[in-house]
Amino acid sequence: MKDQTAIAGIGYTPYYKRGQSLPQTETEMACKAILAALADAGLTVHDLDGFTIYSSSIDPATVGSILGVPEVRFAATLTSGGGGTAGSLGLAAAAIVSGQAEVCVTVMTLQQAARRLGGTQVDGGGSGGGGGGGSPYGSGRVPQGFVMAAGSGLLSPGHSFALLTQRHMKLYGTKREHLAEVAISQRENAIKRPTALRREPLTLDDYFNARMLSDPLCLFDYTMESDGAVAAIVTSAQRARDLRQPPVYIMGSANGGAGRWGSAIFSYFQMPDEYFASSGHRTVAKRMFDMAGVGPQDVDVALLYDHFSPLVIMQLEDYGFCGIGEGGPFVAEGNIRFDGGTIAVNTHGGHLSEAYIIGMTHVREAVEQLRGVAVNQVQGAEIALVTGGPAGLPVSGTLLRR
Repeated sequence: MKDQTAIAGIGYTPYYKRGQSLPQTETEMACKAILAALADAGLTVHDLDGFTIYSSSIDPATVGSILGVPEVRFAATLTSGGGGTAGSLGLAAAAIVSGQAEVCVTVMTLQQAARRLGGTQVDGGGSGGGGGGGSPYGSGRVPQGFVMAAGSGLLSPGHSFALLTQRHMKLYGTKREHLAEVAISQRENAIKRPTALRREPLTLDDYFNARMLSDPLCLFDYTMESDGAVAAIVTSAQRARDLRQPPVYIMGSANGGAGRWGSAIFSYFQMPDEYFASSGHRTVAKRMFDMAGVGPQDVDVALLYDHFSPLVIMQLEDYGFCGIGEGGPFVAEGNIRFDGGTIAVNTHGGHLSEAYIIGMTHVREAVEQLRGVAVNQVQGAEIALVTGGPAGLPVSGTLLRR
């Protein structure tokens, strides 16, 4: 699939704090984002024939009918909440390369007015929610995996990821100061981002004075709870070259992961110790880099799924930006900073500071970086990495190039 398809358009609604998107509906916001993405590409609903989505974010039949799509030729969804974010781009590429569709959209729409996605229900807090996204959290019922883990007091994804973080600290000496550097550096990026929901400065004292939610994770280690929609249009590379925007080519994409890793998040902890304290991305990273024919040293900007700050550190390790167990000191040395680091990470502020639209804000930022129009533009950016998850299996990674 290398370079045979490209992202041709990006569209999005404003981002809102939890519940403030009312009286709009999730479907309404999805339609607005899709129409904006089509317009960005110079296309219309008459060109759209494929829905490649994740986390069951929309019903293609409903949205296709509302928008007036003449024919839906392909409709498929990846599972596991935000783990499918980057993989949905690969799904679109596969549909187009195989001739099953010509123009696909992947979209996430999210409204947390009447539901909350795996967040901090147990502590009664207002912000700092969002565990890994997806329809299981939105039903108003406790997912079966949480029931299985509840006997040990694991009532939200934050509790489960706190245990992975504790294990990483035990094995490798990772410190809360390292987690703080992730949160603070991303906040610095968000300050300049007009669409970011958190733009006030974040200091080390602010971080350590924040509420502890699931030891060692405090309020600022958690993603926000927010509303909004983001959509991306994917078509063939040949067609994209004739459209309104510069193409952003899909170099390589993989989704899946080591089979026993995902059990940690939603049910029980029986992962092999070699990848217990990891993001679950190591096998996906290898397949993605092999497909693209490049390595981590070639990546200019990394948009890493950051529902919890320590998972940024673990993904840096799993994608080869530093050695296994070296993520804490790596970020402490300023390596993920936009200005002066070795690999710019989450230049838009990420889930921690811009907005939590279950990963699609990262796709938007990757496209803007490779078009050369990002707010925190990485000079000469040629290749961007976008990841999805970890949120159980699958996890996913996609490499994009200008």
